[in-house]
Amino acid sequence: MVKKPWSGRFEEKTEAAVEEFTASLSFDRRLYRQDIAGSLAHARMLARQGIISPAEAEQIVKALEEIRLKMESGEFVFETAKEDIHMAIEAALIAKIGEVGRKLHTARSRNDQVALDVRLYLAQEVETLSAALADLRRAGARQARRHFGVIMPGYTHLQRAQPILFAHHLLAYDEMWRRDQARLGESLARIRVSPLGAAALAGTTFTIDPRYTADQLGFKEVFRNSLDAVSDRDFVLEFLAHAAIIMVHLSRLAEELVLWSTAEFGFVELPDAYATGSSIMPQKKNPDVPELIRGKCGRVCGNLLNLLVTCKGLPLAYNRDLQEDKEPLFDTVDTVKACVKLMGGLLESVKIRPERMSAALRGGFLTATDLADYLVTKGVPFRTAHEQVGQTVRFAEAQGKELWELSLVEINKFAPLAEADLFDWLKIENSVARRRSPGGTAPERVAEALKRVEEELGLGGGPGS
Repeated sequence: MVKKPWSGRFEEKTEAAVEEFTASLSFDRRLYRQDIAGSLAHARMLARQGIISPAEAEQIVKALEEIRLKMESGEFVFETAKEDIHMAIEAALIAKIGEVGRKLHTARSRNDQVALDVRLYLAQEVETLSAALADLRRAGARQARRHFGVIMPGYTHLQRAQPILFAHHLLAYDEMWRRDQARLGESLARIRVSPLGAAALAGTTFTIDPRYTADQLGFKEVFRNSLDAVSDRDFVLEFLAHAAIIMVHLSRLAEELVLWSTAEFGFVELPDAYATGSSIMPQKKNPDVPELIRGKCGRVCGNLLNLLVTCKGLPLAYNRDLQEDKEPLFDTVDTVKACVKLMGGLLESVKIRPERMSAALRGGFLTATDLADYLVTKGVPFRTAHEQVGQTVRFAEAQGKELWELSLVEINKFAPLAEADLFDWLKIENSVARRRSPGGTAPERVAEALKRVEEELGLGGGPGS
């Protein structure tokens, strides 16, 4: 039977079913690097403060580094009876160096220890995810540059609305991903707060130096309240919220790729490497990757709700419920990183079909707003112009014609102030070019925006970048 750290208080051994129910080693073992890093910093601090001797600290440090190497090589045997990664490492340490190993836990609790481990883990994963988002943005920017002059229908309510540059559409997603990166970057200041030294909940009687420990771990901030330090999971909730937003953004693009790859749209063709076939229909090329990304959005949003509900009724300070933070966190990290990486590869290699986008510019009367704007320049109040153009559209629809296919005489029936120069306003290219307002779809505005993005991402501008 494995002796528990709290065995001095208990007469009876833990029920096997309870051990299995409470154990977290199966999933928190991935925190071994962070747990050992925290222990190394803690041991050095204890020696610096004279709580243990330098020789003892050296023994502990050397043994911990050896344990880490065994774990990294896969030689370490994890025993489920050890309950969690903290106990597994401490037991291995004691087995290696004896009584000196028992001194490591001085002035520390598993409560501040696990809080530190999760913060160390999440800080690294946030940086990794932000880098993946940068790669995704680069893929989008390269597609925007390659297809800069392509015009497509812009949609509202999934109905054709106004013509826009395809590059403008892609750069809308870049704005989302840029905000995602910004949120992740801002969260690091709240993640990199060292809780080590809060102990179980009330601090410790030993003369510790939490600032020294934090410095060793690369954390700029130290906890200000010991109760909060061990019970705070706001930083995890914040990450899960950011991750859910990232997945919503990916899901929106995934939905468009699914739609655009249908025969009805045909705007894109998915690469074989990012599609699958049917077990019965030989002709099928299914958009499984974007569909799964879209599907996993619900999973990540669910993880956020999971932890929100876990935290909402917890009294101060630490409660074992907080063990439930890790599985949704780990699952979210793994899921979002995979989705961002896959979307980057898909976006980089998807085949754009400009001819189908161009064909879709017919129908839907995409330059109707341009006709209304034209009438405003002739002195017609916009609401009156809106009504006149609506009547013109209804007439053109009945005739089976586009607006530019109508004669001036026909248009004058509804818009008497219209003149021959209105047909210049109805051309698709001119409709796009006129939208020079800040953030608009005019080529010069989109060129400015794309250049700014390329500079942010370290890409060179110009064709083929």
